[in-house]
Amino acid sequence: MASGFFALLDDVATLLDDIATMSKVAAKKTSSILVDDLAVNSEQAAGFASEREIPVIIAITKGSIKNKLIILPFVFVLNAFFPQALPYILLVGGAYLAYEGFEKVYEWLFHREKKKIKTGPESLEKEDILEFEKKKIQSAIKTDFILSIEIIILTLSLVKDLPLIQQIAVVTIVSLIATLGVYGIVALIIRLDDIGLKLKKLARTKFLSKFGTWLIQAMPYIIRLLMIVGTVALFLVAGGIYLHNIPYLHHLEIPVPTILKDLIVGFIVGIIIFGLVQSIKFIIGLFHKKSA
Repeated sequence: MASGFFALLDDVATLLDDIATMSKVAAKKTSSILVDDLAVNSEQAAGFASEREIPVIIAITKGSIKNKLIILPFVFVLNAFFPQALPYILLVGGAYLAYEGFEKVYEWLFHREKKKIKTGPESLEKEDILEFEKKKIQSAIKTDFILSIEIIILTLSLVKDLPLIQQIAVVTIVSLIATLGVYGIVALIIRLDDIGLKLKKLARTKFLSKFGTWLIQAMPYIIRLLMIVGTVALFLVAGGIYLHNIPYLHHLEIPVPTILKDLIVGFIVGIIIFGLVQSIKFIIGLFHKKSA
């Protein structure tokens, strides 16, 4: 009886060790997407009043967890009964990310003045600020949904030969890392100015005081950089999806680094989807004018 119990414990320990090892491997393989996820979500979480930053991050994190609770069972069921659909889901998600990226570029090029919105009380009423927050949070959660699908499907592809229980455990662990790790770092990034202020106040050495001042002064530039990196990351993820899931593109020999290929393909997909969406909007507008 005792020997059977210890044998069971040994099996459980082996299983946990296998799960830990595969989780580490899967996390490494998906690290590039996690970095892109970090850049995108840092950009999405920026631009709020200081006292609203943490509540916004918490709201986005909750939305991210809900996303994964929806995606995980859906992907496992689909993988069991209709695995051929997974690449097409990725392509649709990639199209959305590319569109979102190109829309940001288009807005920056042609509507830059309109996009200069301040969230402080001096420029907006409280109701407008809350509405602005709500839209930003919803946008961030939508983008997180697409990135979560990419991370979960890629992780699943790495562990597809393992028993089902190990597949579920590994994909769930990587999903948790993607949520808690990414949004933890995002929270740290957008609070750098507050960290700088605390350092400046509590510093006992000249170096720490100067470092605190530097963090405060650098924050506007960090936010701008995050916006640029976040937009580029959307194209990179979208381009990577299309290059890996369309055989013609995957085998196409282009004498440039992979990261540049991802960027070019993502940008082209963004232009095409943006053009299609604008054309559909134009046609619908004409139809409404005629019926009015």
